[in-house]
Amino acid sequence: MSAAQWRRAMNSGAAGAARPLAGQSAASARSTSRTATATSAGTGPGRLEQLRSAIAPRHVIVLAAVLLLPLVATPFILFQVVAQSLVLGLIALSLTFLGGYGGMVSLAQMTVAGIAGYALAVLGHSSAAEISLGWPWWAAIPAALLICTLCATLIGWLSVRTEGIYTIMITLAIGVAFYYLVLQNYSIFNGFQGLREVYPPKVFGVAWRDPVPFYFLCLACGLGGYFLIRWIVGAPFGVALQGIRDNPRRMNALGFRVVAHRVAAYALAGFLAGVGGILFVWYNGLITPGSVGTSWLINILVIAVLGGMKHPIGAFLGAIVFVLLQTFAIDLVDRERFNLVIGGVFLAIVLFSPDGLLGLWERLRLHFAVPRSLTSNQRRQK
Repeated sequence: MSAAQWRRAMNSGAAGAARPLAGQSAASARSTSRTATATSAGTGPGRLEQLRSAIAPRHVIVLAAVLLLPLVATPFILFQVVAQSLVLGLIALSLTFLGGYGGMVSLAQMTVAGIAGYALAVLGHSSAAEISLGWPWWAAIPAALLICTLCATLIGWLSVRTEGIYTIMITLAIGVAFYYLVLQNYSIFNGFQGLREVYPPKVFGVAWRDPVPFYFLCLACGLGGYFLIRWIVGAPFGVALQGIRDNPRRMNALGFRVVAHRVAAYALAGFLAGVGGILFVWYNGLITPGSVGTSWLINILVIAVLGGMKHPIGAFLGAIVFVLLQTFAIDLVDRERFNLVIGGVFLAIVLFSPDGLLGLWERLRLHFAVPRSLTSNQRRQK
């Protein structure tokens, strides 16, 4: 991370920007100071220029495509493939944020999503009327999100004092423990049968589980989560979190509270996973111990790594690839061999591009872009 990014993110102020750097004239320093001051105050061209540079033509094309997709896609593709990809991508986005920007690989993100799903089913409505409390949706949903965020904070508090394989093992142990808890508990979680008939409410007269409304609901939540992470990454908290990822001892020496930043990152990631967990329960119409089993803990990690842990959009890209393989690979191989296909794709991506599909795309783009630039330079020399 460059020194300029650190100065901007840490709010060094106009005085720090006014000091000329090595090789920088005083007039240039004053100009930089005025630009920084205008940008920090929300006036001047700085913020508009950042907005223009952030919005590329491809963003407009993608946004138009996802908005017009219901006009051309079948209900099966819209609900089974795209909506499911958005839901799984939102859960994987929480892991991407923790792993890519915080350096903390957690296998408990699907567990946090399952906690939100079970909380919604227990507090709201389900087929087990003797268990569910029957709260209205406007009370059950915030309560479920609050519960899963608190649980994610507790998981973070337990695991942030470790690093590497120890963090993975602690979060995996928590996920397995929660799986056996819901599997063997019948009074609250209804055991292996789980809680069924958990559907989204009808709001404004719209049946939100129908393919088109549910797609737009998942799209809104997915876009909200994506832009939230993009904003957090560029905010002072996100920049400090990346500094802690790179060198926690130095950040601690600079006065940053390393443990507090990491626990806060777990809380934010838990909230995102909770939103995805509620959508996942509505998508399936039920929540069972199988939804939080070991296989799903690993699947979320596979999705995040497939897309690329260093890119927020990579979580959704990995989810699309995963769902497409899950949906259509059974036409080529047996259903029991699906995990072999996923494992083969995962192994190939890790071997050829550790940064996932987006990293592979970047390498290919640079590979084909450099020869063209060299050719143009040679032509100009001639």
